[in-house]
Amino acid sequence: MSITIALQLLGGLGLFLFGIAKMAEGMQNAAGDKLKRILELFTSRPTIAILTGALATMIVQSSSSTTVMVVGFVNAGLMNLTQAVGTIMGANIGTTITAQIVAFKITDIALPLIGIGAILNFLSRRKTVQNIGLGILGFGMLFYGMEIMSGSIAPLREYEPFINMLVRFGQNPLLGVLAGALFTLIIQSSSATTGVAIALSLQGLIDLPSGIALTLGANIGTCITALLASIGTSVTAKRAAVAHVMFNFFGAVLFLVLIKPFASIVAHTGSTVARQLANAHTIFNVTNTVLLFPFINQFVALIERIIPGEDYGPGTKPQFLDRNILHTPAAIIAATRETLRMCDISLEMLNESFQSFLTGDQDLMESVLVKEETINKLEREIVSYLTAAADNPWTPKQHQKITSLIHSAHDVERVADLSTNIVELAQAKSKHYVKLSDTAVEELQTMFAKVESIYARAIEVLRTEKVKAAENLIAEDDEVDRMEKEFRDSHIRRLNEGKCHPEAGVLYLDVISTLERVADHGTNLAEAVTGALLVPDTE
Repeated sequence: MSITIALQLLGGLGLFLFGIAKMAEGMQNAAGDKLKRILELFTSRPTIAILTGALATMIVQSSSSTTVMVVGFVNAGLMNLTQAVGTIMGANIGTTITAQIVAFKITDIALPLIGIGAILNFLSRRKTVQNIGLGILGFGMLFYGMEIMSGSIAPLREYEPFINMLVRFGQNPLLGVLAGALFTLIIQSSSATTGVAIALSLQGLIDLPSGIALTLGANIGTCITALLASIGTSVTAKRAAVAHVMFNFFGAVLFLVLIKPFASIVAHTGSTVARQLANAHTIFNVTNTVLLFPFINQFVALIERIIPGEDYGPGTKPQFLDRNILHTPAAIIAATRETLRMCDISLEMLNESFQSFLTGDQDLMESVLVKEETINKLEREIVSYLTAAADNPWTPKQHQKITSLIHSAHDVERVADLSTNIVELAQAKSKHYVKLSDTAVEELQTMFAKVESIYARAIEVLRTEKVKAAENLIAEDDEVDRMEKEFRDSHIRRLNEGKCHPEAGVLYLDVISTLERVADHGTNLAEAVTGALLVPDTE
């Protein structure tokens, strides 16, 4: 009998988890780009962060998913620690919605919901209707899984060893907390643990204090996902994950100490233990947030003391790319920030390479060559990240943005290569003691000032996404072409008049040709931005 019960319970749990996953998938897909708008609600005000965390968790139906995204956002530099803590508080509140839904006894319509959802999902040609159907299908499967779990454990009401174990949980709530934490750690879903507790209560197998202990444990067990997600991330991202653990642990300990009076209060909030458990889950998370919210700044300061250190110094490692947010609009924002970081490094290289050509400064030459390694690695990482992100169901504008960022990363890498070429010319100039005429130097400085201005403004266009500025920049490309031709003709006249050494002339021509190509890549950056912005944001 015990094997049959275990298999039925496992099957019901699987259906329950699958239902939650499909309901969340349908809701997220139906929301589409609205999730980006939710992310844009993150501000310096913790109250907004709490509301945003709750709303995001209602959509994804998983506080673990929200906190993993939070860790990713912090790692990508999209959120600070105070915002992250507020969002985590909100996520804990948002996840209680699942328990409230499960506590309703509407299993009689579970199969009709599955049928309706399947029809909408499989027969409709409209994506939005398909996604709504998937959400309804998952909703029905969730309740059908609950029905199977509840039915499978009904015989345990007469199974003495199981009854004795539950009695021990009732006598020692700490065991219930540990069991809830362990079960959640294994199945990676606090909602499922709460669902099992509600199923047990529906069969009269556990009382309210035992059920509360299990849900308190579930709140601790669910933190492990965010901790795992923080491995290899920035110091601030690790702090966000630890904040989640400390926040939930503090609440669990407080309510464990007060479990009996808390259970007495909750007993008046519903007519069934199942409803009382769902209410206890909500009251616990709301109260925990209310208690800690006034001290959020002190809480953040404590976390910073527990996890000391500074975020990223210079190096080849990407600072903003995080694969935990790869399937959210924040991935595009993170890739944009990493590309801009790459742009800033390449602009430094361009300036250093030209100065090294004029002055022969060996330190500047070495600096450019070292930064070239950083640029090469960043370009590979950005392209790999965006290629993986491209598989998501983005809007046309988002798809174009991803494509333009990939092209931009290639263009920036080419500018870095061209800067390295200038360094090689500088090394040849120093090695052979080549001296340029004053006129040649003045022309090079004039052309460099123009090219450097174009490239710097192209980076700013990528940063601000201003179409008019991009169009003005593109129009200047012909000016650089004319300048290069004019200076090339002027140099040939100097050669013919014997005013310039041939070896110096070769270096001069190579430099102006290289600078003209830099301007081309700057123009490409501006064109990529205009191409992405002019695409309509509709399917």
